[in-house]
Amino acid sequence: MKRTCEDSPPGQLLQGIREFNRREWHECHETIEDLWIGESGEVRDFYQGIIQVAIALHHWRNGNYGGAVILLKGGVGYLRRVADCCQWVDVTRLIADADAMRSALEELGKERMESLDPGLIPQIRTVSSG
Repeated sequence: MKRTCEDSPPGQLLQGIREFNRREWHECHETIEDLWIGESGEVRDFYQGIIQVAIALHHWRNGNYGGAVILLKGGVGYLRRVADCCQWVDVTRLIADADAMRSALEELGKERMESLDPGLIPQIRTVSSG
């Protein structure tokens, strides 16, 4: 069954969101990748965007400045192709937060990337389905 953005989130996405928000970014990538493989269209872009933002954060934590900046940009690129809200996720907010983190990283540069304000680390927020 092909999913749409209007659908309720599958349990695997909810698990991935919990992992993302616990800063288990590599685990989130693994969880959502399984969903991404079977999808097409808008929902595939949605999952790909979350995966890329998660791996960007994983790279940032591991000191890979270039990987973090490139994947934050790429993830946002995928998310911009998606509805403002997809499977209860506030996509607009995730885009804004990922962009804010990327801008801050670019300002800090590679040498000071670990000085990033922890408040700028994106969280995936859900919105009411009603």
